[in-house]
Amino acid sequence: MRPIPPRLISALVAVAALAAAVVPAGRISAQLDDTLPSRATVPTMIPTLVLEPVPSVAPGYRAPSAAAGTAHIIGVTQQPFVGISLQDAIAMALARNPNLAVSASNFRIAHYNIVQTKGAYDVALHLEPTSSYSVTPPQNFLAAGPGGLGQYGSGPSAIFTSGPGNIIAHQSGFQYGAAGQTENGTSYQAEITQSRTYNNTIFNAYNPYYIAQLNLAVNQPLLKNAGMNPTKRALKLAIVNGDAAVAQTLTDASSAISQVEKAYWDLVAAWRNVAIQEEALKEAIAQQRSNVRLVARGAAAPIDAVQSETQVANFQTAVYAALQTVAQLQNQLKTFVLSNANDPLWSANLVPSTSVEGLPAARELSAVIAAARENRPEVRQAEDRRVAAAIDVAFAKNQSLPQADVQAQYESNGFAGLLTPVPVFINNFCKGSGLSACPTPPPNTQGTMAFAYHNMWAGYFPTFNLALIVGYPIQGHVARGLRGLAGEETTQAKVLMQGVYERIGAEARNALQTYQSALSRLRAARQARESAESVYASELRKFHKGESTTFLVLQRQVQLEQARGSELQAQTQLNESIVELQRVEGTILTDNAVNVQAIGAQALAH
Repeated sequence: MRPIPPRLISALVAVAALAAAVVPAGRISAQLDDTLPSRATVPTMIPTLVLEPVPSVAPGYRAPSAAAGTAHIIGVTQQPFVGISLQDAIAMALARNPNLAVSASNFRIAHYNIVQTKGAYDVALHLEPTSSYSVTPPQNFLAAGPGGLGQYGSGPSAIFTSGPGNIIAHQSGFQYGAAGQTENGTSYQAEITQSRTYNNTIFNAYNPYYIAQLNLAVNQPLLKNAGMNPTKRALKLAIVNGDAAVAQTLTDASSAISQVEKAYWDLVAAWRNVAIQEEALKEAIAQQRSNVRLVARGAAAPIDAVQSETQVANFQTAVYAALQTVAQLQNQLKTFVLSNANDPLWSANLVPSTSVEGLPAARELSAVIAAARENRPEVRQAEDRRVAAAIDVAFAKNQSLPQADVQAQYESNGFAGLLTPVPVFINNFCKGSGLSACPTPPPNTQGTMAFAYHNMWAGYFPTFNLALIVGYPIQGHVARGLRGLAGEETTQAKVLMQGVYERIGAEARNALQTYQSALSRLRAARQARESAESVYASELRKFHKGESTTFLVLQRQVQLEQARGSELQAQTQLNESIVELQRVEGTILTDNAVNVQAIGAQALAH
């Protein structure tokens, strides 16, 4: 038997291996089944995109040659730098920020509305002096003045007799008293009216005569408007609105402080970024000078000097960009803390002096949510909405009751006057009636105004009035409308509170997550920056020993600059996450001792 050639054995082994690879022993995930197509669909050819011809834009355009500008910030003339701490920035913002000044003004307006509404319960004093004088002709001899001698006819047959005269009347009076109402709906009135009347009518027994009248009146609702009434409702709502205005002012203050702190830490990062870019520029310049010396000695190619020169230009651009960021953030911070366009700080170069934000104690999510529900002014606003709705519910129930008002009135009339002579014909009438003289008025009515007041206080001539007023509207549209409005307000208040709690929960989760992530990123960024510094130093040593290239050195420079920037960004994000955590918890107000009365107090002081 002839031996099998080695080439044939190799070919058989290869065919067996290929068959084992192509035909699997079991079903695999990539194997075709009934749900997959049996063959691939060949895609159609993509048509060639026909482009429009490019027009000639700005023919002959060339970038202008511009000299390198100085590294300075526009509008800043004060030198040296002006340091500002975080607490100073917050205090200036609370005292000078125009938006907070308007918010604080709205709070004071709400307070004045409360004062104005309380005016409905003021005791109103009433003073009314009067005087009138009149002369009227007599219409008959019974209502006439004393008159004078008159002549009927002429000549010897003329008859002379006395006739009625003009009626002369003069009355002066003075009315004074007080009136008001209580929160429970009781209205009261106390009034005294005094008058002196002179009247020359012959039938008057007194001339002049005096009147002093005391009037006391009380109106007490028993059902509708008792306890809760429109005035009391307006006062309670004004108080609630005043508290809501305070909460809104605190909300605005919390947002303003958060914005100031974030702008402050952004400015800290911007200045530190300028330092990082300048340090990178110095290192690039040193490397460029080293490459120039190596090229001069023939130890390096000229392209190495060109590469390092490009790196210097790139870092110069980064320095200018960093200064531009500083300028923008400075203006943003000045906008928050200044209120006058002529303030000297606008021309100052603000440099933050606070180092870093202190790390808060470890907090659990439940603790953050609990603190937020206790401290956040938004919760206070939602609670005010609930209280206002409860007030409207109570008012609607009261207005659904029938009206039943009790009115009580007491009048005491004091009278006095000076007696006038009894006319002759009346005296003759009395004598003809068998009387020795006409009756004389009571002695206690004879006198001046003092006797009239005496009679008034003594109650010689009292009058009592008592009334019960009952009423009820048949349709009751007002009460039904008030109940419907109160019900909707109650629903809105519940929805608003749920929304606030939901937003607090979401913000608490995001704030804690952001804080923990920023803390972790800062640790990683710090390690990356330390490693980049070691790698760059090692690459530089290798370059000086001739074991590395300019390209690698420049690459390590860029990586180091990026690592420093990443660490700076991580530190800034950590500071801002702490600020956000304080805002979510509501402790940003207590930590900065916010006084609502002092917010915006210096907005117009300059």
